[in-house]
Amino acid sequence: MSTLSAPVRVLLVDDEPAILRFVRASLATQGYVVSEARDGLSAIEAIRAKAADVVVLDLGLPDMDGLDIIRKLRAEGATLPIIVLSGREAEGLKVEALDLGADDYVTKPFGIDELLARIRAAQRHRLQQQGEKAIFRSGDLTADLVRRIVTVRGQEVKFSPREYDVLRLLIAHAGKVLTHRFILREVWGGDTDVQYLRMYIRALRLKIEADPERPRHILTETGVGYRLAIQD
Repeated sequence: MSTLSAPVRVLLVDDEPAILRFVRASLATQGYVVSEARDGLSAIEAIRAKAADVVVLDLGLPDMDGLDIIRKLRAEGATLPIIVLSGREAEGLKVEALDLGADDYVTKPFGIDELLARIRAAQRHRLQQQGEKAIFRSGDLTADLVRRIVTVRGQEVKFSPREYDVLRLLIAHAGKVLTHRFILREVWGGDTDVQYLRMYIRALRLKIEADPERPRHILTETGVGYRLAIQD
């Protein structure tokens, strides 16, 4: 659960009664305050009224597509975490939702533990962005973003300028899935093949992971992109 003093308010946006009952009950047992919206218009009104801290959003709503909701909210400046919950499995759809500003994507059917973990990660990412801390720590990884010094298990690690740029971007969005397209655009200006990005991710893992074949810091979201895990 969150370390915030006030309970975290989760807005569930879905028109399936069974899903609403299941998620509401599961989140309530973890101390979340849960409200519901069964269509896009109600969801947008609740978010504009600042009635939620996190949104769990189904894409297939009766009045509008969930992608349009994400697009509209981000265009209006809404910064609260949005976790897409959908039965649509197409990787292209996941990429589009994330590029529009969703923080994460969970595919139905799903386990409640997975959803809870994604909510916690989205919260931590948002708090980190708001805090703008110069020192980032996650497990055995520490980065001084002012002095550009990165240590792993107490030892300083050297990076090429481009490797550092990729790592710095992942740190800036720690806990959030970054699509291949987003990383390529931010680091290379978008004019680079995804295989080039994979080569840099491999190089980073060789330097910061205890076991590069079983990474714990830089996680792959298959067909979508990468996520820098936030560890205690």
